Amino acid sequence: MSGGWPDPRFLALSGAALPIVQAPMAGAGGTALAIGAIEGGGVGSLPCAMLTPDEVRAQVAAVRAAAQGPLNLNFFCHAMPEEVNDSAWRALLAPYYDEYGVRPDNGGAMRLPFDARMCAAVEEVRPELVSFHFGLPAPALLERVRAAGARIVGNATTPDEARWLEARGADAIIAQGFEAGGHTGRFLGGGQDEALGLFALLPLVADAVSVPVIAAGGIADGRGIAAAFALGACAVQIGTAYLACPESAISTAHRGALGEGPTVFTNLLTGGLARGVRTRLVRELGPIRPEAPPYPLAATALAPIRKAAEAKGEYGFGPMWAGQAGPLARVLPAEELTRTLAEEALAVLARLA
Repeated sequence: MSGGWPDPRFLALSGAALPIVQAPMAGAGGTALAIGAIEGGGVGSLPCAMLTPDEVRAQVAAVRAAAQGPLNLNFFCHAMPEEVNDSAWRALLAPYYDEYGVRPDNGGAMRLPFDARMCAAVEEVRPELVSFHFGLPAPALLERVRAAGARIVGNATTPDEARWLEARGADAIIAQGFEAGGHTGRFLGGGQDEALGLFALLPLVADAVSVPVIAAGGIADGRGIAAAFALGACAVQIGTAYLACPESAISTAHRGALGEGPTVFTNLLTGGLARGVRTRLVRELGPIRPEAPPYPLAATALAPIRKAAEAKGEYGFGPMWAGQAGPLARVLPAEELTRTLAEEALAVLARLA
């Protein structure tokens, strides 16, 4: 054991003092949260899928100026849908357009897949880790990222996805259980009714690959971290627990909802399946609707409604991503939370040794 941790491979891979990755969470995470996680001894992450290359450069510079330690940049690798007729979706949203006095438009930030421009930014800022959601980028781009000195981390929701990622050169693999908040990273097909919880998924992935495995989903305290190590993880990726930190950028409404009721998978907010709080839109339309166009297009038609509602202090039309462990979240600064999680986990592991 290294420092009390049963498997030190992720520590060696990342250079972190603690095997804790603060999850990249668009709209919630940012420089302050990443800085806190790094100062606590973990890996800080920046969600980059909705940023421009210049914004990535600026945010990395801000983190580097404030903290010394491993930084992870996260990107999406989805295929953008071809032209889609979203008239049924806009018709479904028509009562909300009328309520808020807005009309459909094509504005709003779009989640774009990793491309050559983003790759150039990665080559300039040289993060320790680069993680990808929805598979991996084209081989040529992936090799450029590797040549920049970054370790490659992929996200798997099945053992088959984990094997696919390892075969294409991933240095570590996140095993994402269905408990996790935000978008499920499934990319090799299969229905959501086949989704695996972390306790089933983690040992299957650990047995399927030889690279370090990072557990994600439903982990918010030391007990969960210790359980993940017992099931074959070398590290954990934690998102929802960090949402309660003062450094997170979520709304007051989102913050207050973390401990309320069960979260649900919905496709209403982006077109992709993601776990979050039951917002007004989800309650009134139901969490899954066939009218919603594919990821990430559903958010486009929703954008003017969301903007108008939030101008009135209403937050029922934008994402409030959260995992199933929300009630376990504690209001602690990110640095303190990171250290506390590690101390709790080590105490449990010591009792079990």
